[in-house]
Amino acid sequence: MESFLETGLSKDLLDAIQDLGFVTPTPIQAATIPVLLSSDKDVVALAQTGTGKTAAFGLPAIELTDSDFRNVQTIILCPTRELCLQITKDLNNYAQFVKALRITAVYGGANIVAQIQELKRGSHIVVGTPGRVIDLIKRGALKLQYVRRVVLDEADEMLNMGFVEDLDTILAETPKEKQTWLFSATMPSEISRIAKKYMNDPVEISVGKRNQGADNVQHDYYLVQARDKYAALKRICDIHPDIYGIVFCRTRHETKEIAESLMNDGYNADALHGDLSQAQRDYVMSRFRVKHLQILVATDVAARGIDIDNLSHIINYNLPDDPEIYVHRSGRTGRAGRSGISISIIHSREQNKLRMVEKIVKKQFNRCMVPNGNDICAKQIFALVDRVDKIEVNPDVAPYLDSIYEKLQWLDREQLIQHFVSIEFNRYLEYYKDAPNLNINSEPKRRSPRDSGDERGSYGSDRRSKRSDDNNEGFTKLKINIGNNDKLNPTKLIGVINDKTNNRDIAFGKIDITDTATYFEVTAKFAEQVALSLMGAKVQGTVLDVEYIKGSKGGAKGGRRSDSRSDRGDSRGGSRSDSRGDYKGEKRSDRSYDKKRSNKKRPF
Repeated sequence: MESFLETGLSKDLLDAIQDLGFVTPTPIQAATIPVLLSSDKDVVALAQTGTGKTAAFGLPAIELTDSDFRNVQTIILCPTRELCLQITKDLNNYAQFVKALRITAVYGGANIVAQIQELKRGSHIVVGTPGRVIDLIKRGALKLQYVRRVVLDEADEMLNMGFVEDLDTILAETPKEKQTWLFSATMPSEISRIAKKYMNDPVEISVGKRNQGADNVQHDYYLVQARDKYAALKRICDIHPDIYGIVFCRTRHETKEIAESLMNDGYNADALHGDLSQAQRDYVMSRFRVKHLQILVATDVAARGIDIDNLSHIINYNLPDDPEIYVHRSGRTGRAGRSGISISIIHSREQNKLRMVEKIVKKQFNRCMVPNGNDICAKQIFALVDRVDKIEVNPDVAPYLDSIYEKLQWLDREQLIQHFVSIEFNRYLEYYKDAPNLNINSEPKRRSPRDSGDERGSYGSDRRSKRSDDNNEGFTKLKINIGNNDKLNPTKLIGVINDKTNNRDIAFGKIDITDTATYFEVTAKFAEQVALSLMGAKVQGTVLDVEYIKGSKGGAKGGRRSDSRSDRGDSRGGSRSDSRGDYKGEKRSDRSYDKKRSNKKRPF
């Protein structure tokens, strides 16, 4: 199908489509629109994220609506507020020339009274999230007895979010004689079950290969130690100066921490997660849409409904537990015919999970090396030169030029260029001086737990020149007289030691924090320096007392790290090093280094 004229849509909709700049239907639109317009059967439509599914069901829904009948005729259910708002905006654009058609969005986090008043004025199409729809049904504000079409958009995600019972409740309010249109990016077994439960002999329309990633998305991965993930993320951002993308994290807590760390390190970043109010979410998204933010850190749920076509990168800070979620994530880039890059930062224990994702996507991922300081310096310098080359000179600068020429007249052409380039080069060169190689072998040598322990509890710095387990010296265990009651955590402990010793080569082993004391391991050759630096220092209002733990001085070679028990914490409530601590220690050390450089933030 080469034109929307072949779909059977009315002139009002065709005019709107033309006004929006659409010319040729996407494959899912070409396959779906004629069927929905001409058939009264239920439909299951499968297509990847970003392929135009909203128009595929939205245009037929508008076309089939009788605007003279002032009751809800179509209800569209979607998993998140962002997606609800985006669908409503798109439908209003499609219906801009359709007289008297009313479309209402109902979702949580907004004033329910205002939504009730909107419904009372009459609505033909309602777009809503399941929770708010149920609230409005219970209040008698939303009546679905005249509904002719139910659309389940992002049905797989609604199932992942536990909306099955809500769907049961909502659909029980609709007539038995109706059409159900189910749209999804993937087809897990749960979708098959929901199709059997809610639909009658549905027509299945599948565009592209089921559960497969888009062809124009490049899939890369970086293999690093778990403790080095945040350092690797920073370097990936630095090697792509024009990055405009989303970093996916597993939890709200991790999302907040990663976003805060990026912002503290000078990046144009912010977080999107479920703890934000609607006003806060709208503010973050408005900044991201106009590229005032270059990096958005988000959970999978919060990212639903983000409809931005020109994202350059998707970064998986953690691989999702469900490999099919990776398809959703990577589908956020490479949209509207553009190319994109999906990056995963993994550690050695995640390689099997990566292989599972490759099977789902049906593509082999490219192993990339975390860039070193020289690579980043070169990239940033040439990015600066390109910006200067393409900048449009503002004529308002003219009054200042004479003074500038006089100020710089002592420099010849070559010297001026050298000074200009050094603005960026010196900053990055200093930051990445002696920066370690973060890459690990694809099949790392397995060591005995007695020798090296589990890497999950290891804390380290991007500035650290040697890994603790590469030393030929052991660890020494020390005790200090503050703990949880003094609001001490592993991050703060490492920060205190970094500040007091002014030494970034200290490696840390197991950290065990109780209510009143903290036990921690440091590289044996630095143990005396740490003890002397901490003894008598005042932290959180307490004068520190330091003890050596008997039998630990010059401990086992290779050091001892946190095991799975300490990762989880114990009955004493002690705060222990875990996978989040890896990047925290990294971040704290980097911030100390920045402070040493007169608080200059890294350029983005």
